[in-house]
Amino acid sequence: MTFRRHSNACLTAVAIAALVTAWCGPANAQQKKALSIKADAIGGQVTGPNGPEAGVWVIAETDDLPTKYAKIVVTNDAGQFVIPQLPAAKYKIWVRGYGLVDSEKQDATPGKNIDLKARVAPNAAAAAEYYPGMYWYSMLKIPDTSEFPNKDKSANGVGPGMTSQAVWIDSLKNSCQSCHALGSQNIRSPHVKELGEFKTSEEMWERRVQSGQAMTNMALTLGRMGPPRAYKMFADWTDRIAAGELPSEKPERPTGVERNIVITSWAWGKKGEYLHDEVSTDKRNPTVNAYGKIYGSPEESSDDVPVLDPIKNTASYIKEPFRDPDTPSSADDPLGPSVFWGEEAIWDGHTSIHNPMMDEKGRLWLTARIRKAPNPASCKAGSDLPSAQVAPINESPRQTSFYDPKTEKWTMIDTCFGTHHLLFSPSDSKLWFSWGQPYSGMVGWLDVKKFEETGDAMKSQGWTPIVANVSGTGKREPFVAADKPIEPGKDKAVKAGFYGIMPSVKGDVIWGQTMGPGFTRIDQPAYLVRLIPGSDPTHTAVSEIFQSPPGTYGSRGVDLDSKGVAWTVLSSGQVASFDRSKCKEKLEGPNAATGAQCYEGWTLYRMPGPQFKDVKDPQGSANHAYYMWVDVHNTLGLGNDVPIATANGSESLLALVNGKFVNIRLPYPLGFFAKNTDGRIDDPKAGWKGRGVWTTTGTRAYFHSENGKDEKPRVYHVQLRPDPLAD
Repeated sequence: MTFRRHSNACLTAVAIAALVTAWCGPANAQQKKALSIKADAIGGQVTGPNGPEAGVWVIAETDDLPTKYAKIVVTNDAGQFVIPQLPAAKYKIWVRGYGLVDSEKQDATPGKNIDLKARVAPNAAAAAEYYPGMYWYSMLKIPDTSEFPNKDKSANGVGPGMTSQAVWIDSLKNSCQSCHALGSQNIRSPHVKELGEFKTSEEMWERRVQSGQAMTNMALTLGRMGPPRAYKMFADWTDRIAAGELPSEKPERPTGVERNIVITSWAWGKKGEYLHDEVSTDKRNPTVNAYGKIYGSPEESSDDVPVLDPIKNTASYIKEPFRDPDTPSSADDPLGPSVFWGEEAIWDGHTSIHNPMMDEKGRLWLTARIRKAPNPASCKAGSDLPSAQVAPINESPRQTSFYDPKTEKWTMIDTCFGTHHLLFSPSDSKLWFSWGQPYSGMVGWLDVKKFEETGDAMKSQGWTPIVANVSGTGKREPFVAADKPIEPGKDKAVKAGFYGIMPSVKGDVIWGQTMGPGFTRIDQPAYLVRLIPGSDPTHTAVSEIFQSPPGTYGSRGVDLDSKGVAWTVLSSGQVASFDRSKCKEKLEGPNAATGAQCYEGWTLYRMPGPQFKDVKDPQGSANHAYYMWVDVHNTLGLGNDVPIATANGSESLLALVNGKFVNIRLPYPLGFFAKNTDGRIDDPKAGWKGRGVWTTTGTRAYFHSENGKDEKPRVYHVQLRPDPLAD
């Protein structure tokens, strides 16, 4: 399907009836056909004042199961729906859609037909409450290009680190929006009476961002943006919304294949805990752990790993251990009283569990802290470890561990290098790790087979500096340090430690991605990095570095399709691919160290959604995606090699199919925010029912969603059936 933007006529519709008619779909809607409902399904029709309501969501939710459960479908042209495969329970069922407000919740049980009456939004403001967050935060008035850079330290308040409008937007998206759903109701219309009285909205924002255990990170970001200018921008935004200003654009209802989506959700985790990610299977083979448990990573919020059994509909925990009793906890972080939690420290995480992965045996691997940061002597200068002799490392902020569900035992593994994301090589026993921040300049690995044979963590690991092949020889030459100028015939180390990481199918290339200044707070652009390990990566690994084309910026996350093309998302508002085979010139010289090369290898796809107010192209859409995942094995059903962005701006999974976007909105609870996805095939012979994509609530402040403080994080299963009535 093609993403279409609303015409001006639609945007300026005066009568609510006309507005709803425009949202309802074609006038020649398909004829209503009789529904045959199975014993485990609920079906019916949604109608409004103008007839059938097409492309609206029908939500069924229950508290009767061991954990809160909900299922969501979309109506067809005739307003009909079928909610399939429901566990036996009593459900509340209601309608949600653009141009509407939620209908009254009705009681329903599986095996029944039920007709639902849609409620037309009484005005544009009520309708806008259901828009994805990006429609609201696109109203932010980004400082004009004339305010950058603020070299003379004038009174505009922009921080000296903000060298361009692009860096400001990159900071807004990759430091603010990457942790919080910026456009959610509680952020755009803040409830702050518990924090006191304020003379101005700037004062309110200054106090507001000092709330909770994330206050230090927020202060660092705002300090770089320039607090006075940042508070002014946010205050102007919330003041205009309070005065009644609404988004200038409106979203479209789901059309085409978007109406075939079935979304199932379960509550998991606990109040106060937030989730960074989940895993359901082995990325290399999505049939591993079929119908098995799903595992989450609670990052800084807890040491309790949430576990979902999607067959029994139960949620539980396993506790991640740590070796050193003096390992610091987020409970020790500075804390400012908050609206929701007062002075309660809701996070208590020693292990900082960031990213989960599953191996071919169904074991759960996690990047997790097991000790304090200072490294043992074996990692430092003077060690006999080959990697330490090449690049000694004094500290490691996070290490790794794995859990075997069969034995229920944990194994903690010390690493000299820091860990962030982790991926298994498809061709050998190596497990590769990103570090997170680029300034480490390192990438590490663990030989899992060797570790299992010897139990020796130090002798089973290795790491290498990122060395740009400035010489152009295709192999690693003697290199100068990252802070030294280029020398003839030599290569150059660069500060390009990976954030995202992905080994190629053959394992002969490791792709990495580094973050730009909006995330790192250092004056260096984001890169894609192609690392060629060679026979002895510690000594032979060499890298090629690539920046996205001029006018774009902010790469985040990386994955590969089966052809070896790299995919990422950009904070300038694009989904992007990079095909190394398209490079025309030899990759050597100064540009090889800066990544200003092979722009012809990039293909850009503007993410759908509104533009930031007064920001011009090529900065692109206000939409923002946290990460990129490629559905190599067609686990969703849109085809092999479909890239899917976790588009938190549009509160959706954004799939790119043959160059066109399929926008899979997850509409309940409002404020959906995910950081990663994976896909699993439970039964290859079961059609759409035997496959699907898994993801989880990823915002640090899930209590900003519509259900507030009582809400728990949720895990979602997204499936694609042949048509909106298939059961």
